[in-house]
Amino acid sequence: MAKALLVALWLITAVCLCLFWFHPWWLPALASVQGAPIDQQFKLTFILVGIAFLLAQTTLGFLVWKYGTNHSATSRQQFADNKKAEVFWTALTSLLFITFAWTGARSWSQSHATHTAADAKRSVDIEVTAMQFAWYFRYPGPDQVFGRTRPELQDASSGSAAAIGLDMSDPASHDDFVTTMLVVPVNRNVRLTLRAQDVIHSFFVPELRFKQDAVPGMAIPVLFTPNRQGNFEIVCASLCGLGHYRMRAAMKVVSDAEFQDWLAKHAPQPAGVHP
Repeated sequence: MAKALLVALWLITAVCLCLFWFHPWWLPALASVQGAPIDQQFKLTFILVGIAFLLAQTTLGFLVWKYGTNHSATSRQQFADNKKAEVFWTALTSLLFITFAWTGARSWSQSHATHTAADAKRSVDIEVTAMQFAWYFRYPGPDQVFGRTRPELQDASSGSAAAIGLDMSDPASHDDFVTTMLVVPVNRNVRLTLRAQDVIHSFFVPELRFKQDAVPGMAIPVLFTPNRQGNFEIVCASLCGLGHYRMRAAMKVVSDAEFQDWLAKHAPQPAGVHP
């Protein structure tokens, strides 16, 4: 019986390690420059945890094989506590967690805290407004200046720029336009300013390895650089109400020429929502 348990244990261990190694259910293909350190952190974590898992399961299997065959109560050995072993495993576990904390903080810094003022200045600026249960994306138009918004002008039922409370009495608002789809150019810095009207939402695009809360009363700037063209789904990653499951939008990454054509088609039009 002990040998059968040993074989089953090691077989399960081998299958689990193969799933980690060949990763059939891995993260979606990366689509941003900033996501590379995040992926490296995942790989490091899985390697270290995989080694610890293999050692622990191998040791457990050995103990089952060696001591599981003797069912005689009179011949069983009694083992006292081993302080040295406890200190060793505690120190090893602590070292593992400290390593994860240090490398994780470094990966986060490389992804989100290394942008310079020059990077932000050369970026494409877009304002993101989250509300139950929709995303709105505002572009500043040719003047590159966002017009004023006023809370008392917000009308979510209008399905237009009025949903974010755009104040058309401000001259800077005249060339702003609002869409329900996020269109960005590939290989250029994109700076989003995240806002929320009602409750906390969370802007999440798995392919970008990017997730950031949008908090009422706050304007949260984030910057990323998409490096792969395609269509990606934006979801809300924070439970925000009964309609949370349908709070989705599309992000389209296009070439710079396509992006400029898209801007030219939208900017001259009055502020409103364009699909």
